[in-house]
Amino acid sequence: MAGVSAAGRRHRYVGPAELLTAVRPGAEGRVVRSAADLDAWLTGREKAELAEPFTFVIGLDGLLRLAPRRSEHVACAGGGDVLGAGEIGFERAAGSWVVAEVSNQSTGYCPHLDSWDAVAHALDLAGIGRPAGFTHAVVFRRCAACREIGIVREGDFVCVFCGSDLPAEWNVAA
Repeated sequence: MAGVSAAGRRHRYVGPAELLTAVRPGAEGRVVRSAADLDAWLTGREKAELAEPFTFVIGLDGLLRLAPRRSEHVACAGGGDVLGAGEIGFERAAGSWVVAEVSNQSTGYCPHLDSWDAVAHALDLAGIGRPAGFTHAVVFRRCAACREIGIVREGDFVCVFCGSDLPAEWNVAA
C-alpha cells in the first residue's frame, strides 16, 4: 500500500500553508524517549496546563514529541511528515505518568485511525502506560467534489462544505 512502511503510514502536512512556513528550525516538540523524559517535561508544566491535553506527534523515527496544547502539530513535527498526531493527556497512577486520554485530532495532518499503531509503539518504547486505543478517534475525509477536508461525525459521510458524499476509505493524502 502506498504511503505505508513497516513503521506505519506516513502523514504529510495538509493544513494551511502559512502555518508550515512559520515553522522555525530547531523548535520541534520535546522528544520523549522514556518515562523519565516525560516526568521531567511534565514536572516543568503549570498545574492548569497539566489539566488539558497536549499536542503530540510521532516522528518518522517512531518517537513521541510533545508540545503545549495550543501549539501547531506541524511546529511540533518541525515541519516534517509524521506517523501520528493528535492530543494526549496524562495522569499520575501508582507514582508514574500514564496516558489518560489520547486522540488523533490534528487538522494539520488528519491522521488515519491506523496511526494508533505508531502511537502505541512510541508509548510502549518509552515505557508509558496507555489505553488500548484512541480514547477519542476522529475520522477525516477529503471531499472528491470540493477537495475540502472534513471530519465525519456520527458516521455521516457527507461533506459539510458542499453536501457531497464522502468516500468510505481514508483519502486525505490524495
